Amino acid sequence: MLKSTSSSHVIYKAVNGTPIRVVDGAGVWLTDEDGNRYLDTCGGVAVSSLGHRHPRIVAAMRREADRLAWAHAGSFTTDAAEELADLLTAAAPGLDKVQFLSGGSEAVELALKIAYQYHWERGEPRRTTVIARRQNYHGSTLATLAVSGNVQRRSIFEPMLRPTEFVSPCYAYRDQRPGESPEQYAERLAAELEERIVRLGPDTVAAFIAETVVGSTAGAVAPVAGYFRRIAQVCRTYGVLLILDEVMAGMGRTGLPYAYLADDVAPDIVVVGKGLAAGYQPISAIAVTADVHAALAAGSGVLRNGQTHVNHPFACAIALEVQRTIIDDDLLTNVFTRGRQLRRQLTEAFADVDWVGDVRGRGLFVGVEFVADRRTKAPLPEGDRFAAVLKQQALRRGLLIYPAAGTIDGVVGNHVLFAPPFIATESDIAEMVDRFVAVAHDCVEELSKT
Repeated sequence: MLKSTSSSHVIYKAVNGTPIRVVDGAGVWLTDEDGNRYLDTCGGVAVSSLGHRHPRIVAAMRREADRLAWAHAGSFTTDAAEELADLLTAAAPGLDKVQFLSGGSEAVELALKIAYQYHWERGEPRRTTVIARRQNYHGSTLATLAVSGNVQRRSIFEPMLRPTEFVSPCYAYRDQRPGESPEQYAERLAAELEERIVRLGPDTVAAFIAETVVGSTAGAVAPVAGYFRRIAQVCRTYGVLLILDEVMAGMGRTGLPYAYLADDVAPDIVVVGKGLAAGYQPISAIAVTADVHAALAAGSGVLRNGQTHVNHPFACAIALEVQRTIIDDDLLTNVFTRGRQLRRQLTEAFADVDWVGDVRGRGLFVGVEFVADRRTKAPLPEGDRFAAVLKQQALRRGLLIYPAAGTIDGVVGNHVLFAPPFIATESDIAEMVDRFVAVAHDCVEELSKT
């Protein structure tokens, strides 16, 4: 599917090839320059929550283009930024202040800076350590990559990354012990975090960061009941801030405005991104509690961060329209309904297939984990090749999917992440499943011949 780069001056991720040239999008479909259509099972990368060419958002973009493109946040605020912040905090009990940035990595990096500044303002400048989880991903800048437990993406940059402490993820399919209840599993992981904080010295730990529902690295891995409640208790005991990364899982993706609302937890800082403007504008946001904001206000009174497109007026206006559309059209109900359908139909389709080990997730955030043997959960050999062949087979069948390798530990394991647009219909989901089942069988058959 890759073409020669000889005529292009664009740098692509695969530097020796050119991606498919897309020319149109409508609803859950994309069309390339040759007229081939692709059914989008993953919202690109969990971004296109309203699909493509949504008439209400297109109209808003035209309207806002006649108003205000950009204004410096150091001097101005806008109705769009204020109203969007009101909407986001109203849906998140405990979160009180919001700032808007351009992308997820940018917002997570600000979350880390605020966590440190919070402690610095309170007279605890030694709190510089961040504890994160293995098999979680938080961004591609050097600071966010440093707290990401994604071995593949850290790769050659490891020597440049600031040291981070890593603890176990909450990955029940792989790590919950036989006979261990969800409560016991959650308690064991909380005890691991507490032991690490104590060993490091509580006065040196600034924050614990985690994806509420793990996205691309492990494939829609949701925590067991009670996990985040116990984690939050440990953090509060030792004065450690809890940062939840919902760049992928937030803004309705799991069927709730914020994924953590299903987990009986009150985080100190939450980061959202991809679905905030559904891809119609680059925008992300960081939300903090009143206590965190008050510490900054009572201290230096200055947020020690400045970026060009903070609270971008046009981006905020489009994100506001996206979020209002989700509310007005009751799309979160559709996310719940279509999510149940997607998980049920995938489970039924692969019920007797030995190389599918788990179907999991929340709302329209669903993962399928592949294995060599369902009983032992042994990973597939040649995981990178499996993911590559799966993607190519999908494109041949007009299906856009999000496959990955390294699911288990960054080296072995495979999954596919589903994150279709919230507007997907019952027939759209059924067609996604039918095509994907055929793709998966094609892939396994092709690999069995080599």
